[in-house]
This record gives sequence, structure tokens and C-alpha cells, in this order.
Amino acid sequence: MRIQLSDHFTYKKLFIFVLPSIIMMVFTSIYSIVDGLFVSNYSGEEAVTAINLIYPLFMIFGSIGFMVGAGGSALVSKTLGEGNKELANKYFSMLVYVTLGIGLVIAVAGQFAVEPVAKFLGAKDEKIYDYCVLYGRILLATQPFFILQNIFQSFFVAAEKPRLGLTATASAGILNIVLDAILVSGCGLGLMGAAIATAVSQIFGGIFPLIYFSCKNNSLLRLTKTKFYGKAFLKSCTNGSSEFFSNVSSAVVVILYNFQIQAVLGEELGKSGVAAYGTIAYIMMIFFSIFMGYAVGSAPLMAYNYGAQNKKEMQNLYKKSIILMLASGIIMFGLSEALAVPFVGMFGYGQQLFEMAVRGMRIYSVIFITVGINVYGSALFTSLNNGFISALISFLRTVVFQITAVMVLPIFMGLDGVWSAAIVSDLLSTVVTVIFLLTMRKRYGYFGKIEEKEVAAQ
Repeated sequence: MRIQLSDHFTYKKLFIFVLPSIIMMVFTSIYSIVDGLFVSNYSGEEAVTAINLIYPLFMIFGSIGFMVGAGGSALVSKTLGEGNKELANKYFSMLVYVTLGIGLVIAVAGQFAVEPVAKFLGAKDEKIYDYCVLYGRILLATQPFFILQNIFQSFFVAAEKPRLGLTATASAGILNIVLDAILVSGCGLGLMGAAIATAVSQIFGGIFPLIYFSCKNNSLLRLTKTKFYGKAFLKSCTNGSSEFFSNVSSAVVVILYNFQIQAVLGEELGKSGVAAYGTIAYIMMIFFSIFMGYAVGSAPLMAYNYGAQNKKEMQNLYKKSIILMLASGIIMFGLSEALAVPFVGMFGYGQQLFEMAVRGMRIYSVIFITVGINVYGSALFTSLNNGFISALISFLRTVVFQITAVMVLPIFMGLDGVWSAAIVSDLLSTVVTVIFLLTMRKRYGYFGKIEEKEVAAQ
């Protein structure tokens, strides 16, 4: 059964439609998680610390794909909803080509920047520094494909092909796991093997959709001849700026977390603290990617109906989404509390590092109760082509609130203050998100009373 953007969505149909995007985001997060698992078990604490120190760099570069994908798919879906398929495909093609060009520039320039960046990120130990540079150089070479993979995650949904997007991303994730087992465990290549495995899987994840959309297909989108639409590109970037700021600021927050952990614990024990934080981030990434997957999967639906001015369906989607975000958050909080010990145990750490990571995870997991509302709220305004509010929600949450919390709380609470920073920032962000959702409801019509003449028109 093919589900179209113009359909009316029940809970069942909505779940079926967004599920591929959710699984797709989960598999995307598997890249770093699988690397962490294999490296922690076969290469030791220094290698894990190196990955955790250098990985924010790739979060920043990957955010370009998320930005153009989220903002561009909202613009393309809105254009489709307005009935202009030809222009929608030209926008789509232009966004893919420009993003590919940006990725190529990053791949070349990054090779020259990786050494000073590794030092800046806190790689003081010589062995950890060498690991950072090695891992960084390999993954920088495949950044064009990684960025493409991120942009296509959103456009597969806009093309009404979320299951195909899932197949592509899942295949890349499975390829990563298999290569990690062969190169890290079987061949004993350690961190270099993990980097090669991730690089190859990213190449596949970027090339497959590029080939699919270049050929004749039965989706709504296809790569075609186009030109540079400056206003459309700028609109896509502003629409998706919340995703960009969210990922970039998250990378900055990771850097600050690492610095604060080392400041609280000291240089020697701080290595274990950074490894513990990386472990928590790996595990939480899986849960968080579920919210992100729902946001990616549902945004084109809202954008399409906004373009078609179908406010009744907009209200239907909004109501169901809020309920699903709240219910999912409570379930995830319970699961992360209950499964903290077995999850952390997979990484094969010693007792001290194990206990540190378990305690941190149980404190940090409180965030799931409210984070779904913030993620959906930001994605909602992106889908409505209001990049300013979407970006403001992400900026306040991940920059203003979280950075302030992670700098202040450790003074009074020590290491527990580092783990608690995300909770405080997310609660404050929830207040801001709810205020925007309530104040903007009449302007967009996703919540509230619909006039009879509007219902008749729909």
C-alpha cells in the first residue's frame, strides 16, 4: 500500500509512514555506536577517548546535510502541495548538487585542518592525538557522501519513498557492522579498521540514493537539469537552520562536556570520564534518533498540507504528534533507567568506568520526558517554513540553556552537574516551545477552531 502526502492519517497510517524514517535515523546513529563498541572492546580506552574527542567535528559537517534536507524538503513538499511538480524537482536537484559541492570542499580543506583541530579538542596525550588524526583523516575523505546521505533522508520522505530510504540507510548500517567485525575484530586493525568501515558505509549511503534519483523512478522526485535558485537555497537553509544550529551547538556542547569532565576529575581520571560520557552519548543517541526520525518523517506531511491549506488535516497531525511525543518520552525514560546496566556493560569497561557511566546515564535519561516536544516543535516550524522560530527553539535549548547549565552546575554538583545540565536546559526549552506553539496556532491553523467556510473549502 502506497501512502501519499495528501492522505488523511490515522494513528496506524501515521505510524506506518514515519516508521521507516525512525528506523533510518536509528541506523544512522549506529555508525558511531558500532565503532565505539568494537573499539572499546578491542582497542582500549585511549582509542574510545580519541573518537569521542574528534567526533564533534563530523557532527558539525553532517549538520549541513540535515539543514538542507530538512529545510529543502519542507520547501519542496510545500511546492508539491501547491501543484508545481516541475519546480519542486528543480529545487530538489539544485539543493543536491550544491550540497555535494560543499561536501567536496570540506573533504579537501579538512585534511589540512584536522591536526590543529585535534589539539584544540583536547587531545593532549600523544597516543590519543595520533588516534584522533588517523580517524579524522579517513572520515573527512568521505564527508561528501555522509552529507548526501543526511540530505536524502528527508527527501526520501518528501518523494513518498520512506521505505526505500530505510532500505538504503539500513543497508549502510549493516555494512558498517559487518566491516567492523572483519576489520577491527578479525584483522586486528583497531581504530583504523573502524574508521574504514564507517567510511565505506557512508560512501554506500550517499551513492545509492544519488543513483536512484538520477534514474527514471516512480517517486515524486527526480534529479534533473536545473539552475541555482538563490532565494530557494537561502530559504532552505533558513528553514533548516534549527537542524544546523541543533547539531552544531550539540557538537559545541560535547566539547564543553569533555572539557568540564576533565576539569572536575583531573587529567588522568578525566580520560575515563570522557569515555563514560561518550558511552552515554552512544546509548542516548539511539533513543534520541527515534524522536528525530519521527520529526523527519512527519514534517513533509505538515508542509504538504500547509501548502494545500488543509487545516483540518494539519490539526489532525499536530494532535496525534503531541500525544505520540509525550507517550514515547515516558516509555524511553523507563527503558533507559531499566536497561542502563546491560547497555553500559556491552562496552566491556572496568568497574570504575562502568559505575560512572551507569550513574550518568540514569541521571541524563530524565531528559526524555520532555525532549520529544522540543524536537517536534522545532521540526513543526521548519515544516511551516518558519525557520526563525525553529532555529530559535534549537538555539535557546542547545546553546543558551545547555551551555550555561554545563558551565554552572558542576561548580555546585561536581560530575553529577555535568550529567544534569541537559535536564535543566530541556525543561527551560520546553517552556519556550510550548509558548511558541500556543502563540502561533492561529497564524498557521494547526490547533484551534476552523471556520465553517474553511472546512467547506477543504
